[in-house]
Formats: sequence, structure tokens, C-alpha cells
Amino acid sequence: MIENIDDIEIVLVEDNHFEAELTIRALKKSHLANKLIWLKDGEEARNFFLGEDCVVNDKNYAKPKLVLLDLNIPKINGIEVLELLKSNPITKNIPIVVMTSSNHEKDLNRCYELGVNSYIVKPVKYDAFSEICKQIGLYWTLTNRTIE
Repeated sequence: MIENIDDIEIVLVEDNHFEAELTIRALKKSHLANKLIWLKDGEEARNFFLGEDCVVNDKNYAKPKLVLLDLNIPKINGIEVLELLKSNPITKNIPIVVMTSSNHEKDLNRCYELGVNSYIVKPVKYDAFSEICKQIGLYWTLTNRTIE
């Protein structure tokens, strides 16, 4: 159980319960899911990062090592969440990897225009999906350096 907002390393924003469980399972196999929080829609993501309770001052906000963001989420779609996070000075440097089923060139282009760090189309096969999650988690939480 995560007790402190500073302990969160990965934020998963995914509405599909099955895909979220697959992602979490793959990250657990690599010992990367202990400091993960799962948000189920764009409104939860916005409130988590930019809600009044989270940004009390410049020191009290979530700054995970990675956000895994689906584009096709309810209430506020993933592109809007990406735009909110990348346009806010407090959250703009948080690495965001879009993991989506959308292979549309328009979505890809818009995400990179907004500053996404990576755009991945979810593989259909479980083994490939699991391996992608593992590699993303290892790279962004252990290899990549972020701004403190």
C-alpha cells in the first residue's frame, strides 16, 4: 500500500480492467509495481495531478518516474490529459508514455506535438504485451534520469 504521494513511481491511467491487470501483472514480474497507482479515467488523472488537494504548494505534488496513459479513457480523454500535464509547469517534465490501441497517425502526431515521451501501440498477444510493459517499466524507472 502506498502511504505517501512521494512514493509513487508509476501512474497507470487505464479504464480497461483487463488491460490494466495485464500491465500490472507484467510490471510485478519485474518487481516494478510496488509503487504503482491505477487511475481509471481522465478525470481521476487530472484530479490526482492537478486537483486542489495535490498541489497545495510546490513541494506537495505527485512526481512519478512514469505515467502510462491510454488515449481511449472516459470523462477526459488521454490526449486532453496529456495536454493538461504537459502544459502545467509542475507536471510538464514527468515522462509520459502513451500505451494505446490507436494506430491513427492523427493521434500519434498530436501526442508528439503535445510533448509525449513515447507512443506505443499495444500488442494484441499477451507475451508481446507483457514484454513491452516490462521493458517500458525497466527503462523509465531504472535507466532514465528525471529532473528532481
